[in-house]
Amino acid sequence: MPIFARMPAQIYSPFQKFNFGNRYCFLTGERLQSEEERIQVFPQWLMSRYGLEDQPFKMLDESMATYKDLKIPCAAQVNEQWLEPLEAEIAQAFDAGYEAVKQLDELKLFQWAGKLLYGIVFNEIQAGIKQQHAQGEGFNMSEAMKHKFSQLHLMLQTINLPIQLEDFKPYSLFLFKVANREDEFSYRDEINTLTFSLRVKDFGLIICLQDNGANQVYHREVLEKIEGNTLHPIQFEEFSGRVFYSAYLFNRLPEYNVMPVGDDIYIEAMPLRGMSGKPLFDEWTEKTYGQVLENFWKPWGFLLFEIIKDPENPMSFLFDRDGKFISESAIELPR
Repeated sequence: MPIFARMPAQIYSPFQKFNFGNRYCFLTGERLQSEEERIQVFPQWLMSRYGLEDQPFKMLDESMATYKDLKIPCAAQVNEQWLEPLEAEIAQAFDAGYEAVKQLDELKLFQWAGKLLYGIVFNEIQAGIKQQHAQGEGFNMSEAMKHKFSQLHLMLQTINLPIQLEDFKPYSLFLFKVANREDEFSYRDEINTLTFSLRVKDFGLIICLQDNGANQVYHREVLEKIEGNTLHPIQFEEFSGRVFYSAYLFNRLPEYNVMPVGDDIYIEAMPLRGMSGKPLFDEWTEKTYGQVLENFWKPWGFLLFEIIKDPENPMSFLFDRDGKFISESAIELPR
């Protein structure tokens, strides 16, 4: 009886040949039966739950799509075998709320958020290629962005390949219990820094998808003061503002060694310090942080001049003047 050797797992790198048509699976690169083999970027269960299908979604070039317009090419078998079970597990936890989400394997939350953000990146690249072609030009993307997106795609393949991450997490993940309104859906992302936040049910989730845990360390002192507490939505948005701003200040591009060993693929993170003596984060400036906060606090209408009235101590709903945590119940603002 012949014995067939199993093919070793193969990493797919779409950025090598810039494969962003609809004929190849976004995750594995395999050729699809037809261009109709596509899945939603925002999963159907999430869109149905919050009535998102026809809501406007703003693209980087300022054009408008709807949530349901965003799709990515995906082999039916890949979707069935890997993505649908992941979606089902996340949907079930999200339905149950904070305690169930807290029990999830962090890597699965990363995979889920990463697939969503990568799906948006994929759509942005497709739109960019189309636009440049219409103007008779080739599509250009900075090497730094290519590097970031391809490393995220590499990590996404932990979904479908036997990849072992050697003693590191490619991400920073922050999860809080939040006193949201029952029907709350607050989503934001920042493509350039690959940062994601979502506030639904009774929780809020923030993930920096490509920092090897650096933002988690950067905010350690703040986290120690607020972890374990329920946050008011404005407090969650304040912490989100801090993380989105620090992700912008993070000045390294993580590098990895990829080593096939037998049937497995081992990924090892290179030290973030690398050859550079400068700190991992550029200098924090309160005025810029105030501008970020103004944006995150839009639902409550606070303006920049109020936020940085005292330039050394921007307004905060997380901490009082003495740096002590403010209880959610003490905040008298609408949710």
